Amino acid sequence: MKDWARAIKRDVVAVYFAARDPATPWQVRILALAVAAYALSPIDLVPDFIPVLGYLDDLLIVPLGLWLVMRLLPAPVLASSRARAAAMLERPRSMLAALVIVCVWLMAALLIVYWLMPR
Repeated sequence: MKDWARAIKRDVVAVYFAARDPATPWQVRILALAVAAYALSPIDLVPDFIPVLGYLDDLLIVPLGLWLVMRLLPAPVLASSRARAAAMLERPRSMLAALVIVCVWLMAALLIVYWLMPR
């Protein structure tokens, strides 16, 4: 199950890279961007708090979208995109960078709340 999840994660990133490749036909690019955006977005078609259906859309829509995009992609584009995705996912992640980004978002949210508060 873990291997399948890692393969899905790699393929989502590979589809994103394939969508940015100039050798990809524009129709497939649009579909690839839509699939990658849906897979990486925290917003789902069916919210996860709805029992069974919330997770069922993630288990069906994302793999089916990935399968369709990968069937439509030219083989060299898919191979190079998968290699780029695998290389990117093997790099170490910086917890400090993640902390800085979270702090920037929190500061922005606090500034917006402060700006919206009546004085």
